[in-house]
Amino acid sequence: ASIGNFFRRSLRRAGRREGKDEASAAENTPPRAPQGKPGERSSVFYSAGQFFFEYLVVVSLKKMPDGRYEPKIAYQFPKRENLLKGQKEEEERLLQAIPLFCFPDGNNWAPVTEFTSETFSFVLTNVDGSRKIGYCRRLLPSGRGVRLPEVFCIISCLGCFGLFSKILDEVEKRRQISMAVIYPFMQGLRESPFPAPGKTVTIKSFIPESGTELIELTRPVDAHLEHVEFQALLQRLSPTLILHIFASAVLERRLIFLAEELSVLSQCIHAVAALLYPFTWAHTYIPVVPECLLDTVCCPTPFMVGIQMRHLERVLEQPMEEALIVDLCEGKIIRAVGDEEEILPGKLQNEMLMSLNRHNNNNNVHTSEQVNALVSEAFVHFFVRLVGHYASYIKWSRSGSGSFQERAFCKAITSKSCRRFVKKFVKTNMFSLFIEEAEKSRIPQEGNG
Repeated sequence: ASIGNFFRRSLRRAGRREGKDEASAAENTPPRAPQGKPGERSSVFYSAGQFFFEYLVVVSLKKMPDGRYEPKIAYQFPKRENLLKGQKEEEERLLQAIPLFCFPDGNNWAPVTEFTSETFSFVLTNVDGSRKIGYCRRLLPSGRGVRLPEVFCIISCLGCFGLFSKILDEVEKRRQISMAVIYPFMQGLRESPFPAPGKTVTIKSFIPESGTELIELTRPVDAHLEHVEFQALLQRLSPTLILHIFASAVLERRLIFLAEELSVLSQCIHAVAALLYPFTWAHTYIPVVPECLLDTVCCPTPFMVGIQMRHLERVLEQPMEEALIVDLCEGKIIRAVGDEEEILPGKLQNEMLMSLNRHNNNNNVHTSEQVNALVSEAFVHFFVRLVGHYASYIKWSRSGSGSFQERAFCKAITSKSCRRFVKKFVKTNMFSLFIEEAEKSRIPQEGNG
């Protein structure tokens, strides 16, 4: 199968799932947040025409009697009324979880005069398996003297980090004028349909002393890459280390990423999960783990989590099983299983290494979107070479149901090193889920009825 055919099959399959599955990573959040069943796939929507967002929430720090600060929701738009009992319970769970993820770094806060704004995201899973992304901008409100930072969090079921970063730029600009200026902008956004891939929506917004502004929001052409920034990964890790991380992720191992900045953690972990496309990470996935949930690393099942560097000692003290621990600040691996270099077939690993080195040394010749497309293509090509023949080994019954012939599929691979890897890969949850989808959605193949 060619790369083109593989992409077309995957994208057509994604099209069938639109409104059901997320093209990037799934996340099973810990018990304190709304959660679904472990191993469930993501259900973040990518459909055009939906609302941009469900809520805009402002989370501020409130001083408690013991002197500590706790994050609390100070503002919510829109206020939903006349909810059914189940909807009200869902909203309450969501609103309880949001502050925890907006200030995941604990209660050690104090008023400051300077603070660098940062953008990050998290994902919450509801009891029915539906998922919502929180896009956050943490900033210091304008004013004199010492102040506490606050977080503007947009809750949406749409995965598009770049687009929402631009929206948060507009929110921050208005916050420096007045909270009252944010409301009409968000109302206009809420009344606008989410654009189709490659399309633009224009929002009219009035700002005092500036007049009416036209804000254009354009959605990337490649829907599966719109929540991703591979450049963030390439800037912090060598191509060799990226491949070791990819190899661990492909075999669904435990991965811990460390960095101090929340934006670095969320960007890099989203990028690692996106390297698996068209497969989906289907285990615990928390780009920024709140301090009170650090014992997540003791989980015996696969996980991909981000933890702030200040908690490194506490993490290393935890009684956890084998895991790959990656330091994104220093660009090194702190702890490894030891076989990461031997997981991927040698020839294909070298080809990907050459490709990553090429993109890593482009000296800003390519735009961020071009780097995303080129890097993604290199990893898709890896999967094409190894498992691109999967459709030929789905046996179809007269009733239309499919049955994957795993043994014959593996036997068809002539290279011993490739066959050895694929025999492990077919046992992963991500491959099983992919094949389950393929067995349900028959796509006509050349010479295959």
